[in-house]
Order: sequence, then structure tokens, then C-alpha cells
Amino acid sequence: MRFAAIVVAAGSGSRAGGDKQWRTLGGRPVVRWSVEALLDAGADEVVVVVAADALPRADAALSGLSGWRAVAGGRERSDSVLAGLKALTGEPSRPVLVHDAARPFVSADMVERLLAALDGADGAIAALPLTDTVKRKGADGIEATVDRTGLWRAQTPQAFRADRLHAAYAAWPGGQAPTDDAAVVEQDGGLVRLVEGDPRLMKLTYPEDFAMAETLIARQSRVGQGFDAHRWGPGDTVWLCGVPIAHDRSLIGHSDADAGLHALTDAILGAMGDGDIGDHFPPTDPQWKGAASDLFLIAAIERLTARGGRLVNVDVTLICERPKVKPHRQAMRERLAQILSLPLDAVSVKATTMEGMGFTGREEGLAASAVAMIELPLAG
Repeated sequence: MRFAAIVVAAGSGSRAGGDKQWRTLGGRPVVRWSVEALLDAGADEVVVVVAADALPRADAALSGLSGWRAVAGGRERSDSVLAGLKALTGEPSRPVLVHDAARPFVSADMVERLLAALDGADGAIAALPLTDTVKRKGADGIEATVDRTGLWRAQTPQAFRADRLHAAYAAWPGGQAPTDDAAVVEQDGGLVRLVEGDPRLMKLTYPEDFAMAETLIARQSRVGQGFDAHRWGPGDTVWLCGVPIAHDRSLIGHSDADAGLHALTDAILGAMGDGDIGDHFPPTDPQWKGAASDLFLIAAIERLTARGGRLVNVDVTLICERPKVKPHRQAMRERLAQILSLPLDAVSVKATTMEGMGFTGREEGLAASAVAMIELPLAG
């Protein structure tokens, strides 16, 4: 099912020490966790609502991702949700998930179950039943023990039809601002279903919550290395790291012979222990004849993502006498960052010569080496 998402990230986060949505968790800004997860789950549009003066911070935190845009929010959470709703494009009746950036661990399964529960209802929310004994504090000690029967604690995401949620907000009587969107739809007479939530959808509220969240994402770091070489042949263009460069010769290969992308693909596959480029894209297969090598790199990233992993950074070294790489190096970095959905500062491209030695020094061919660091979930 096609859906949109609103990620609310306009709060001050004062109880967590301030700016919690921009703090780093597992090497990534908190807000990026939710945006990446919702895009990976199939959102065709993600609106990130931030404070008006934080729009540049959103650009930096979400660099390399596509399918999102940031808008300025308001003083109250409800103001920010309305700003997100107004910024949505597409069919007014399509589902929209409203999610707090302070809950970074949303899963594709959670999204799927919420969308399914929305069928025949006005809303669906993730929630967990209360399991602890609940006490009401008085002026001097416990005032009462509260019956927890039937009590659930709401989480996000919360799912609605966009136009239904917008109409419910328009009918909100004013006064005290709602603390979640389900309350707005309930007040308007809507049916909101409870979907079993996820304990990992914890809300980062206090500084100690970040330490707990870091333990939830315990991962192993791995490094992979790749190497590739191609002979020079007739032609007028060479592809290196996804960028075409005018030259008096071309590299010979079954695909487009982009040695940089081939080496990088092998580095990522090697870090996963998942064979090499020849295993997945054999040169004996005619479908890869003349293929653009970014297809191989994208496929390696998809295999990494399917295992719950992520790419941390890459470093490519091109070994040749000619063409000169430096004039094209920035374009190569930008192209790799785009393909890999990485920040630019996580992508390095370098070049060196062999000072006339060996096959690259004699200009018989060009070589490339690459290193990639990945993170994978710990087994078990």
C-alpha cells in the first residue's frame, strides 16, 4: 500500500539535554533513523517537520537520502503535525503515518501492521499494554493504586487517512493541545484501533535513554577490500566511479568496465562474506553485456540492507597514469554518495600513479582498489 509519512522533529528536547533529534545514535543523527526506516518501508513521501531555524540541520542530517523534504513546524506538536499535513502532496485520502523522531527504531513490520489495521477504521496506533503496577503520587507519598486493566501506552507511528486526520484537527475544540493524533480523531468520533506495539519503539526523553538505545543497536563493524583492473582499448570515454571522462581510449570489459565501481562492489560484498562481483554478475551472462556498473553496486547495497546492515564509509583509489583524476574527483565523490545514500564526508576517492612501473605505468590498463566499512547486527 502506498503511504506518506510525517516525522515530527520540531521539539526542543530539553529533558534529554536539548536537540535530541540531531544527536548521534549509532553513528547517525536520531532523526535519520526514522526517515530512513520509513523510506525503506515504502513511504513515497516523507515530510520532516522541524523548527524554522533548523532547516539547514535537517539537510545535513538527511544528506544522501531522497524522497523527503523538510518544513517548518509550530510551537505545539499539533501545530507541527498540521504543517506536515498541509505539505503533503498526492491523493488526500491516502494513508499517512505520523511518527515522532524521538522514537528511532520503527520497523517495516510495524508499518505494515498499522496500514493493515487502518482498513475499515479511522486510525490505527501502535501501543503496549501496561504491565507495571500503576501508582498515583500525592503531595506526600502514594495517593492511590490505579487499576491498570485495559490501559495501554501509546506509541508512534500512528496511521490515518490524511484527509480524515486533517478534518479531525479542524474540529478540535481548542484549549489544551492534544498529546497525540489519535486523541484528535477520537474526539471527532473516529474509530481508532490498537495494534500491538514494539518495546524497541522507546522514546528518547532523558539522557539515560540514549545509553539504553545504544545497547539496542549493538552491531559488529566489518571491513571489506576490493580490487579490479581492466585493459585499455579503442574508444573515446572511460567510466570511473560512475562518471564518464573524455579520453583517447576506453577500458575493455563485459560491462562498462568501471574499475572503481567494480572494486567497491567487491569490497562491500567481501565485508559481508557474500562472495564477489563475479558470483552475482558473471561475465558469461549476456544480460550484463555493456551494463552500467552502478547496477552492481546498488545490488550489493540492497543485499547489505536485507541483512539489516548499513554502509558506514568507503575509500576508493584509482591507479593510472592517465586520465588525470583530480579534476573529476569531486564529481566522483558526489556520484558515489548519491548511489550509496551516504554523506559526502563518508566517501573518499583518491588517485595515484605507478611512476612508469608495471602494467598501469606502461599504460596497458587501469586498476582500482577499494575499502568499505559496514555494520551488521550481532548474531543472536
